[in-house]
Amino acid sequence: MPLSPDEASRFAVLLESNAESLAARWSELAGAGLRGRLSGAELLRQTRDLRSAFQQALAGGASDVNDEAAAELRAQLSELSSHRARQGFSATETAISVFALKEATLHVLGDAEDAATLRDYVAFSAFVDRAALFTFDSYVRVREALISDQAEQLLELSTPVVKLWEGVVAVPLVGTLDSARAQVVMERLLQTLVDTGSPYAIIDITGVPAVDTQVAQHILKTVVAARLMGADCIISGIRPQIAQTIVALGIEFGDIATKASLADALRYVLGKTGKRPVR
Repeated sequence: MPLSPDEASRFAVLLESNAESLAARWSELAGAGLRGRLSGAELLRQTRDLRSAFQQALAGGASDVNDEAAAELRAQLSELSSHRARQGFSATETAISVFALKEATLHVLGDAEDAATLRDYVAFSAFVDRAALFTFDSYVRVREALISDQAEQLLELSTPVVKLWEGVVAVPLVGTLDSARAQVVMERLLQTLVDTGSPYAIIDITGVPAVDTQVAQHILKTVVAARLMGADCIISGIRPQIAQTIVALGIEFGDIATKASLADALRYVLGKTGKRPVR
């Protein structure tokens, strides 16, 4: 049930007149679920800011956390969610910190038993519940964004393009090659070819556990893209098991040079450029 204007006003006065005792009790209750992973001073600062935001929202006549009068409260809850998500707290721990306001408020109310006070408290509890759910949703969005950013960073780190020799770059692939990673490989290789002006690129698949039709298609697309940039590609790391799989699947690499190892591929490229390695 939504808060009526009178109920919101009464709780705004309650939160303001008991500001310090309410914040202290709230931080104590919230800290119990965090198992000491947040300092008491930091937790008290957060509860003071949230108490003030709740008080302002209620004083403005907010009956729901999505009301215009609760804009500052939503901002504070979003900031709390973002802060907790980046510190490694769970969504449940974050929401419980908001739920603790209900028990802290009940502590301030004392032993009031009249029906009007109980009805007010039920309505206020529903308001806090919606605020906690808003916090939970905000946490999930921040966490998903963090995971997405980390996944993108891992993709970039797992697909390095290495300059082996003047005019020769290599892409050592390790692990499964899916569509997303293949796109990153292609973009990084093409950019490196432009930056270095290298006419040769070695795609080493020694660390790829298995090559199926999808993986082969990704590799072929990368080779074609590199050729459009004026660079020849050599595929190295063709182990016996992979060679058998490629034959069994009927995959054709056409005129693309393939070598058993990265060393063989490098020797091949040096021979094409007319250079000889010095022992």
